[in-house]
This record gives sequence, structure tokens and C-alpha cells, in this order.
Amino acid sequence: MADVNKLAEQHIREHEVRLTRLDELLGQAEEKKAESTEDSQISEDLAVLRRERDKLASHVDELKLRSKENWQEEQIGKTGPMGIWDAVAQQLEKLVERMERK
Repeated sequence: MADVNKLAEQHIREHEVRLTRLDELLGQAEEKKAESTEDSQISEDLAVLRRERDKLASHVDELKLRSKENWQEEQIGKTGPMGIWDAVAQQLEKLVERMERK
């Protein structure tokens, strides 16, 4: 059971690291947006990405509340949420790069 606890904690830490990265990227995007003239498409993209970030943060909160037994059954072998984390981060990176070019 100690191994399951370690796996669950590691999984949660990995999600928290990704959430921190998303927050950093969102901060950069917000700074760039403030520095540039208002672009409605950028604002819309940023709002969509912030909502996705919030969904992912809720996912992390749910993971923290699950029992270790339920976590093992539901999470081991699943990589779906990790792909979502990476996709949102890539979109944010592209948005920041696009804003830096303006």
C-alpha cells in the first residue's frame, strides 16, 4: 500500500508542477497583453486557456481528495489528463510567442 501512496503523491506532484507552469505562462501572456494594444482574438484565446487551466486545477483538487484505493483503480495506466496539460501549455506558449512578435 505504501507504493500506491507514493505513486498517488507523485502523480499529484506532477500535476501541480504542470499547473505551476501553466500559471507562469498565463502570467507572461497577461503581461504581454497589457503591454500591447488590445487584440480581441488574444483576449478570447487567453480566456479560453484560463478556463482550461481552471478545469485542470479542479482535476488536481479532485485527485487530492480521492482515497488511495480509488486513485489506484482510476488513475494507474491513464495518461489522458497529462496530454491535456501538455496541449494547454503548448497553446499558451504559442500565444505568448505570438504576442511577443507584435
